[in-house]
Amino acid sequence: MTAQARSGRAGGPLTSRHAGSTPSATVVTLTLVTGAVDTLSFMALGDVFTSVMTANLALLGLSVGSDDFVLTGHVAVALAGFVCGVLLGSRIAAFGDPAKAPHRAALAVETLLLCGFLAGWIAVGGRPSGGAEMGLLATAAVAMGCQSGMIRVIGTPTMSTTYLTGTLTGILAELATKGRLQRANVVLIAVLPLGAALSAILVTWARTYAPVLPAGLLLTATLLSFVPPREPRPEAHSAPDPAPGSGKVDP
Repeated sequence: MTAQARSGRAGGPLTSRHAGSTPSATVVTLTLVTGAVDTLSFMALGDVFTSVMTANLALLGLSVGSDDFVLTGHVAVALAGFVCGVLLGSRIAAFGDPAKAPHRAALAVETLLLCGFLAGWIAVGGRPSGGAEMGLLATAAVAMGCQSGMIRVIGTPTMSTTYLTGTLTGILAELATKGRLQRANVVLIAVLPLGAALSAILVTWARTYAPVLPAGLLLTATLLSFVPPREPRPEAHSAPDPAPGSGKVDP
């Protein structure tokens, strides 16, 4: 039984109580982290992604077909790291004690991974190569996999902070078939490129300290996870009209 099911909260601990309107601050911040880390990996760690496995699988086929085995190695490391991260994050979130909020433990593990990534990045002056490049790529991929697995276990079926192709598909499909706009997911779609843009600016102009952005954002997300969601305001209901012939009259 998952942590979500055992906690009795259908939406999961990271879900906003205002479902369908705004995502929780933690989820928004985690999506910013995704954009920032993917930009770092693509710009500086071998032109691959750490959370977008659809793209990496396409790059795997491309690299093999074009005899670019350097790219093949980078994709293989990213895929392996992501798989390990998903297994780790899912297990922490699913088998922890719900009373102890196991998602916070998963966030703590991801934070430690990105802090280690930051330390390694600074140690090589922001220009990793060889084994250092592969090690940093693996660390970032494990971190993103951990986040993905945790969200998969404790979030709602439509929630994601990394796999936004499915999120975009869900937005458009529901809009086309039911005429409803998933505003919370629209926010996440808009937020990810923002994280990517900020990360790209740092890689370009302050490369040595670029990973401070995702590490700081992740620490913020961890702290935000301790803030309880606001209760929705109760809707006002008017008293029903008395049934005809009931003999009741307004005072």
